[in-house]
Amino acid sequence: MRLIDGRTGIEVIEREECLELLRSTDIGRIAVVDAGHPVIFPVNYAMDGDVIVLRTAEGTKLDAALQGGPVAFEIDDADPRSHGAWSVIVTGWARVAVAPAQLERFEQLGLHPWSEHRKDSWVTVHPERVTGRRIVAEGERAAPDTQA
Repeated sequence: MRLIDGRTGIEVIEREECLELLRSTDIGRIAVVDAGHPVIFPVNYAMDGDVIVLRTAEGTKLDAALQGGPVAFEIDDADPRSHGAWSVIVTGWARVAVAPAQLERFEQLGLHPWSEHRKDSWVTVHPERVTGRRIVAEGERAAPDTQA
């Protein structure tokens, strides 16, 4: 059943579909707080259940995870021709993975850095909130089943 936000007319994507969308791609953006300011980085990632996993080197992303700070993670897609688009945003907590069993499992995810720089640290994003929104493409709009 489609849930449409009555104020904006935008479709609300249920949590399970958001997680499916997160599993369907491997490029996203992570937002961390650095010196009191939000900073956003493109990253490649994998999913371990409901947890987002990425690799990083020393620097801002690793520092944020070591501090256990809040993060946001986002993926999206858009079709400029039809004006259809969707977005999934995860907010939660970053952690550095160090448990041997966890690291061994992560190695099996096939997650390899795109850049030539070594990225030996594994960072996980533990979702506290998973939300999604969809703007339905022109010609595909249907009457909403439910108003939010």
